[in-house]
Amino acid sequence: MNKRLEQRSDATVVNGYSHQPRCRFCGESLLHTFVDLGMSPLCQTHIEPHQLNHMEPFYPLRAYVCHKCFLVQLEEYVSPKEIFTEYAYFSSYSDSWVAHAKHYVDTVIERFRIDGTKKVMEIASNDGYLLQHFVKKGVKVLGIEPAANVAKVAIEKGIPTTIMFFGVKTAQEIVAEHGHADLLLGNNVLAHVPDINDFVGGMKVLLRSGGIITMEFPHLFRLMAENQFDTIYHEHFSYLSFYSVEKVFAAHGLTLFDVEELPTHGGSLRIYARHTEDATRPVSVRATELRERELRDGVNRLEIYFCFAEKVRETKRGILEFLIAAKRAGKTVVGYGAPGKGNTLLNYCGIRQDFIDYTVDRSPHKQGRFTPGTHIPIYDPDKIRETRPDYVFILPWNLKDEISSQMAHVREWGGKFVVPIPKVSIF
Repeated sequence: MNKRLEQRSDATVVNGYSHQPRCRFCGESLLHTFVDLGMSPLCQTHIEPHQLNHMEPFYPLRAYVCHKCFLVQLEEYVSPKEIFTEYAYFSSYSDSWVAHAKHYVDTVIERFRIDGTKKVMEIASNDGYLLQHFVKKGVKVLGIEPAANVAKVAIEKGIPTTIMFFGVKTAQEIVAEHGHADLLLGNNVLAHVPDINDFVGGMKVLLRSGGIITMEFPHLFRLMAENQFDTIYHEHFSYLSFYSVEKVFAAHGLTLFDVEELPTHGGSLRIYARHTEDATRPVSVRATELRERELRDGVNRLEIYFCFAEKVRETKRGILEFLIAAKRAGKTVVGYGAPGKGNTLLNYCGIRQDFIDYTVDRSPHKQGRFTPGTHIPIYDPDKIRETRPDYVFILPWNLKDEISSQMAHVREWGGKFVVPIPKVSIF
């Protein structure tokens, strides 16, 4: 290893002992920092009024890149049971995400001839935002969701849901009770699991011979290209390229035979997998081309990962420059949304009510609470019409078109929208 790379190596010292984290996939020591976002609370632990004066736990938000398999990842400071057993994110509150789910259902039903004889299972099925579209078409479904409060909403919609964390053992239990899945899917869950080997191994167990897996997740290369540092938070344990995901799946007897590049979440991948022994679905040109493109772009060279941290620092400077100038000019700035990505941004940039008066969110599960760490109050979106701010700072920037359309009345009093990523933009 050359001298430059050795200088990037670091270990954390805890109580006088050197702590060296290891890669969650291949087990190698994690020697290289991808980006360090300081200390941050869990991004979905919205604070209730009576908790404002309580001590709030903060954890290191440092992402590493593995020099062997090139998986970008966080350490596991908090177990998934602490994060996801009661969860504040309900997918159905995003109209565009529900529409995205419906389009997916229509597409896979046609492409893979899914009908009433097939069984579809979704891991991290949330409130039934996606499976409801299969149910309407007479397809048998099963949701697998660890958050009891969210699963309850799906069950009330008539969507069969089992409440459990997914892995090899639970996959075996599901097979014993419900049989295998013809289509096994998961949207924005692969990044959320600390034991990625157990998770992917479980999919191998649950998938029927001849069956198909689809997974969607934010694409690491879009995160890097667009300075999307705010998508890094403790609930996301891994940050995935096609290259690294292909290695993980192959290690568990699963082959990626196709891939789509999607605009969702700032740029995502939808992968299609099958049992490696199933030769009926050849690897597509799209999969081959994406693999080759990532290799050309340096996915297996550490140097490309070391450029990201300074881009993040410059993005932070630009956000603070805008907010300082706006406040000095006597302008009012409020937020829209209280998403996980927004809480990473607020905490990393040190933005509190000195810059943003309040934020709003459509989810009643967040209204009346405060953002974790920064304690900005969260209201119903009607608050914006009442206070008529000069700027609406859109924290879920990936939904900027949907939000600016829903909140078009902001322009009635000359208000403007602001998005922070990839750099501050006012429109």
